[in-house]
Amino acid sequence: MICYRLRCRTGHEFEGWYRDSATFAQLQAGGLLSCPECGNADVQQALMAPAIARQSRTAQAETVAEKPAGAVLPDQMLAALQKIRQAVEAGCDNMGSRFAEEALRIHHKEAPERGIYGQASEEDRAMLAEEGVTTLTIPWVRRADG
Repeated sequence: MICYRLRCRTGHEFEGWYRDSATFAQLQAGGLLSCPECGNADVQQALMAPAIARQSRTAQAETVAEKPAGAVLPDQMLAALQKIRQAVEAGCDNMGSRFAEEALRIHHKEAPERGIYGQASEEDRAMLAEEGVTTLTIPWVRRADG
Protein backbone atom coordinates (compact mmCIF):
# COMPACT_ATOMS: atom_id res chain seq x y z
CA MET A 1 0.00 0.00 0.00
CA ILE A 2 1.10 3.53 -0.73
CA CYS A 3 -0.18 6.69 0.97
CA TYR A 4 -0.47 9.89 -1.06
CA ARG A 5 -1.09 13.37 0.28
CA LEU A 6 -3.76 14.80 -2.03
CA ARG A 7 -5.19 18.26 -2.68
CA CYS A 8 -8.39 19.25 -4.45
CA ARG A 9 -8.71 22.32 -6.67
CA THR A 10 -10.27 24.28 -3.80
CA GLY A 11 -7.23 23.62 -1.57
CA HIS A 12 -8.46 20.90 0.81
CA GLU A 13 -5.70 18.42 1.66
CA PHE A 14 -6.29 14.79 2.61
CA GLU A 15 -4.66 11.36 2.46
CA GLY A 16 -5.44 8.49 0.12
CA TRP A 17 -4.20 4.89 0.33
CA TYR A 18 -3.65 2.92 -2.90
CA ARG A 19 -2.27 -0.47 -3.81
CA ASP A 20 0.38 1.16 -6.02
CA SER A 21 1.01 4.27 -8.13
CA ALA A 22 -0.66 2.67 -11.18
CA THR A 23 -3.88 2.17 -9.20
CA PHE A 24 -3.83 5.83 -8.15
CA ALA A 25 -3.22 6.94 -11.75
CA GLN A 26 -6.05 4.76 -13.07
CA LEU A 27 -8.55 6.06 -10.49
CA GLN A 28 -7.45 9.65 -11.13
CA ALA A 29 -7.72 9.28 -14.92
CA GLY A 30 -11.18 7.73 -14.54
CA GLY A 31 -12.42 10.64 -12.42
CA LEU A 32 -13.03 8.31 -9.47
CA LEU A 33 -11.20 10.43 -6.90
CA SER A 34 -12.92 13.24 -5.03
CA CYS A 35 -12.32 15.50 -2.07
CA PRO A 36 -13.99 14.14 1.10
CA GLU A 37 -14.76 17.72 2.23
CA CYS A 38 -16.26 19.34 -0.87
CA GLY A 39 -16.62 16.50 -3.39
CA ASN A 40 -14.43 18.22 -6.01
CA ALA A 41 -13.15 15.61 -8.50
CA ASP A 42 -10.10 17.66 -9.56
CA VAL A 43 -7.65 15.89 -7.23
CA GLN A 44 -3.86 16.07 -7.57
CA GLN A 45 -0.94 14.78 -5.52
CA ALA A 46 0.37 17.29 -2.97
CA LEU A 47 3.98 17.56 -1.88
CA MET A 48 4.91 15.16 0.92
CA ALA A 49 7.92 14.88 3.16
CA PRO A 50 9.24 11.31 3.18
CA ALA A 51 9.19 9.43 6.48
CA ILE A 52 12.82 8.68 7.29
CA ALA A 53 13.26 7.99 11.00
CA ARG A 54 11.52 5.02 12.57
CA GLN A 55 9.63 5.86 15.76
CA SER A 56 9.56 3.84 18.93
CA ARG A 57 6.40 1.83 19.71
CA THR A 58 5.30 4.47 22.23
CA ALA A 59 5.74 7.32 19.74
CA GLN A 60 3.85 5.34 17.06
CA ALA A 61 0.92 4.79 19.42
CA GLU A 62 0.84 8.49 20.29
CA THR A 63 0.94 9.48 16.62
CA VAL A 64 -1.93 7.17 15.75
CA ALA A 65 -4.03 8.51 18.63
CA GLU A 66 -3.74 12.07 17.32
CA LYS A 67 -5.93 13.08 14.38
CA PRO A 68 -3.85 15.07 11.88
CA ALA A 69 -5.51 18.05 10.21
CA GLY A 70 -7.38 17.02 7.07
CA ALA A 71 -7.41 13.29 7.88
CA VAL A 72 -10.14 11.27 6.23
CA LEU A 73 -12.79 10.19 8.72
CA PRO A 74 -14.52 6.80 8.47
CA ASP A 75 -17.80 8.41 7.31
CA GLN A 76 -15.97 10.32 4.61
CA MET A 77 -14.17 7.17 3.49
CA LEU A 78 -17.49 5.31 3.30
CA ALA A 79 -18.98 8.15 1.24
CA ALA A 80 -15.99 8.06 -1.14
CA LEU A 81 -16.28 4.28 -1.57
CA GLN A 82 -20.02 4.64 -2.19
CA LYS A 83 -19.27 7.16 -4.95
CA ILE A 84 -16.81 4.72 -6.50
CA ARG A 85 -19.42 1.95 -6.38
CA GLN A 86 -22.01 4.23 -7.98
CA ALA A 87 -19.58 5.17 -10.78
CA VAL A 88 -18.63 1.54 -11.41
CA GLU A 89 -22.26 0.40 -11.53
CA ALA A 90 -23.22 3.29 -13.82
CA GLY A 91 -20.34 2.90 -16.26
CA CYS A 92 -19.52 -0.81 -16.31
CA ASP A 93 -21.25 -4.13 -17.01
CA ASN A 94 -21.74 -6.55 -14.11
CA MET A 95 -20.29 -9.93 -15.07
CA GLY A 96 -20.80 -11.51 -11.64
CA SER A 97 -18.87 -14.77 -11.35
CA ARG A 98 -18.05 -14.62 -15.11
CA PHE A 99 -15.75 -11.62 -14.57
CA ALA A 100 -12.43 -13.38 -15.27
CA GLU A 101 -13.79 -15.16 -18.35
CA GLU A 102 -15.15 -11.92 -19.84
CA ALA A 103 -12.01 -9.92 -18.95
CA LEU A 104 -9.94 -12.49 -20.83
CA ARG A 105 -12.31 -12.36 -23.83
CA ILE A 106 -11.99 -8.56 -23.91
CA HIS A 107 -8.20 -8.79 -23.60
CA HIS A 108 -8.05 -11.22 -26.55
CA LYS A 109 -10.43 -8.98 -28.55
CA GLU A 110 -13.11 -11.69 -28.63
CA ALA A 111 -15.60 -9.33 -26.94
CA PRO A 112 -16.15 -5.57 -27.21
CA GLU A 113 -13.84 -3.41 -25.10
CA ARG A 114 -15.68 -1.91 -22.15
CA GLY A 115 -15.54 -1.58 -18.39
CA ILE A 116 -16.72 -4.61 -16.45
CA TYR A 117 -16.93 -5.64 -12.81
CA GLY A 118 -17.73 -8.78 -10.86
CA GLN A 119 -16.19 -11.38 -8.59
CA ALA A 120 -12.86 -13.10 -9.13
CA SER A 121 -11.00 -15.63 -7.02
CA GLU A 122 -7.30 -15.29 -6.15
CA GLU A 123 -6.58 -17.88 -8.84
CA ASP A 124 -8.60 -15.88 -11.40
CA ARG A 125 -6.73 -12.67 -10.53
CA ALA A 126 -3.37 -14.46 -10.78
CA MET A 127 -4.31 -15.94 -14.18
CA LEU A 128 -5.47 -12.53 -15.47
CA ALA A 129 -2.23 -10.90 -14.27
CA GLU A 130 -0.19 -13.58 -16.10
CA GLU A 131 -2.18 -12.82 -19.25
CA GLY A 132 -1.43 -9.11 -18.88
CA VAL A 133 -4.95 -8.07 -17.86
CA THR A 134 -4.98 -5.17 -15.39
CA THR A 135 -7.62 -5.44 -12.68
CA LEU A 136 -8.44 -3.47 -9.56
CA THR A 137 -9.87 -4.83 -6.34
CA ILE A 138 -12.03 -2.28 -4.54
CA PRO A 139 -13.98 -2.52 -1.29
CA TRP A 140 -17.62 -3.11 -2.22
CA VAL A 141 -19.58 -1.14 0.35
CA ARG A 142 -23.36 -0.80 0.73
CA ARG A 143 -25.05 1.65 -1.64
CA ALA A 144 -25.53 5.22 -0.46
CA ASP A 145 -29.27 5.00 -1.20
CA GLY A 146 -29.90 1.76 0.61
